[in-house]
Amino acid sequence: MSEESRDGADGSVPSESRPDRPPIAGLLETLSVKRNAAVGAVVGVALAVAVYAVRALELLGPAGGTREYPVLGPDGYFLLLAFVLASATTLFVVSVLTVVSAIRALRADDAP
Repeated sequence: MSEESRDGADGSVPSESRPDRPPIAGLLETLSVKRNAAVGAVVGVALAVAVYAVRALELLGPAGGTREYPVLGPDGYFLLLAFVLASATTLFVVSVLTVVSAIRALRADDAP
């Protein structure tokens, strides 16, 4: 049975077939997702810059061995690794902060 045949001839959707759902914007605001994303991005970029600086500027001394880095060279590969580190760290921090926000929101709802 197609959507059109279930909804009626005029294309309107009966109100009883759609459940009431809270808007997603309210959930995102309650969980502070925008703030968590900003904090996560700052932490991820700061960590990636710090690790890249240690490696590229050889702050802890020269690397133990020498390798060949075709196409991009060592700086290009370490920039790509820094991007991956920043992305993964950002995702991890945002996830942790959002879970903490959800737990706090649930506990606040349960409090008398």
